[in-house]
Amino acid sequence: MTRRDALNGALTLGGGLAITALLPGWVRAQSHAHHTPMAAASPGVLSGERIALSIGETPFAVGGRTGHAITVNGTLPAPLIRLREGQNVRIDVTNHLDADSSIHWHGILLPFQMDGVPGISFPGIRPHETFTYEFPIRQAGTYWYHSHSGLQEAMGHYGPIIIDPAHHDPVEYDREHVLVLSDWSFMHPHRVMQRLKQSPDYFNRQQNTLFDGRPMTTEQRAMWGGMRMMPSDIADVTGATYTYLVNGHGPAENWTGLFEPGERVRLRIINASAMSIMNIRIPGLPITVVNADGENVRPVTVDEFQIGVAETYDVIVTPTADHAYTIVSESIDRSGMGRATLAPRPGMAADVPPLRERPTLTMRDMGMAGMDHAAMGHDMGGDGGAMDHGMRDGSVAPGVDLNPGVDMIAPMPVDRTGDRGLGLDGVGHRVLVYADLEALNPNPDPRPPARELQIHLTGNMERYMWSFDGRRFSEQVEPIRFARDERVRVKLVNDTMMTHPIHLHGFFFELVNGHTGHHPRKHTVNVLPGGFVRFDLTTDAPGDWAFHCHLMMHMHAGMFNVVTVRPLDGEMA
Repeated sequence: MTRRDALNGALTLGGGLAITALLPGWVRAQSHAHHTPMAAASPGVLSGERIALSIGETPFAVGGRTGHAITVNGTLPAPLIRLREGQNVRIDVTNHLDADSSIHWHGILLPFQMDGVPGISFPGIRPHETFTYEFPIRQAGTYWYHSHSGLQEAMGHYGPIIIDPAHHDPVEYDREHVLVLSDWSFMHPHRVMQRLKQSPDYFNRQQNTLFDGRPMTTEQRAMWGGMRMMPSDIADVTGATYTYLVNGHGPAENWTGLFEPGERVRLRIINASAMSIMNIRIPGLPITVVNADGENVRPVTVDEFQIGVAETYDVIVTPTADHAYTIVSESIDRSGMGRATLAPRPGMAADVPPLRERPTLTMRDMGMAGMDHAAMGHDMGGDGGAMDHGMRDGSVAPGVDLNPGVDMIAPMPVDRTGDRGLGLDGVGHRVLVYADLEALNPNPDPRPPARELQIHLTGNMERYMWSFDGRRFSEQVEPIRFARDERVRVKLVNDTMMTHPIHLHGFFFELVNGHTGHHPRKHTVNVLPGGFVRFDLTTDAPGDWAFHCHLMMHMHAGMFNVVTVRPLDGEMA
């Protein structure tokens, strides 16, 4: 089955009708002018106070091959849901699978019973049953929704949400496009996880060799060998199995969004990948970031930015020339890319740049920035043995449970909110960093934090075990407890050598980045290896909330916990 067959919608096989996943109408329409609301302009956009969604199994075709997908309303990505701040919505979700399913409304502020995490906020949606989500819309911006059951999200169960502001939108634009980035493998995600458990570098086809042009000293080889890791281990799952999609299109299929020269075009970019942090650029076109995770920020113009899994960025571009531009979404390890096009007319294309040289990890990524060689030799065991679990002075990081699931502790973690992200330090153009983000409006809670909580992101790459503070969720860890309406500073310390996008359900937190009073408000943050981030949190949403790494395999391998805020409404303090 070819992609053309998928676009046509169905084929007759053996006398029966086999429906192949369609592209939703909001994708096929290609162009949405600001003066014509997308809900009215495009079939496949769902809006209003009552919405019906149906989860099912559908074949999905890309690149001339067909695989098995889990879809919503038969499309991949799922339908675009367009709502308005201040309205109420009821969403009836029917599960036609033979397994439990769910929908989590990512970044949406709502009662915890509606958050959609089985076993935490509700039982899940049983096979062939319907669950009704009902909640008020308290915000505006770009968000998304996805399954929180098993590994269904990796199989296509995700879609965008756009919430228009109740009143004035401070972002001016003439046209908009929604770009849903994702990664697709014809290997079932359970098999992907099995491969990682058997050999964590199974999908890494870019390993260092003796003659790869990046020779290492004997000492360096001993150091990396002691950690059972190579400096090219940037991503667990790579382009060796992934096709990188933009709005359900593979690179050869070239999704195209239209513009008229001189228009201000708003791109709402959502990283709905299972495992792929992406670097975004449009060669020849400056990018002005105006919104992060649904919250408006003061405009900042760059040439490239890194978007973690589950983050969203709204950007403005103003193409003035009458030619096409390539939108590049390159995986963090540069093993593959997604590709789309902005063009004044259908059928146009621009040059597609080649994949750039793969990045490698550094001493800074190991939490060793500024350490001398003697100290590094001590912390690495000196003789090629495994890295010490302690801090530089021999003590143990507070709160970390040292066990076989922890293979290292960063000796000297540093604040990396001013860093560009793995592989972007050497590029010769402007790159967005978290320190650039400044909230457009003042932060709503001016109280200083009353206490600080430190949480370590820990793991053992060789065993493919991931955790918080050295303990996996399956080990019956204690939840993270907050009193209602506390003001808390949380410090996330990444003791691993992988970037982790950490997501907190139910809240926006203020990322501490130097813009006091205007810290950017986010629901997901990339924590770079060997570094830390801090955020201030007002615990004003009572209930039980998921807190996890949004790299799907890391979450399922144990980097997950529950944030509990009490008392609930009506309970005594």
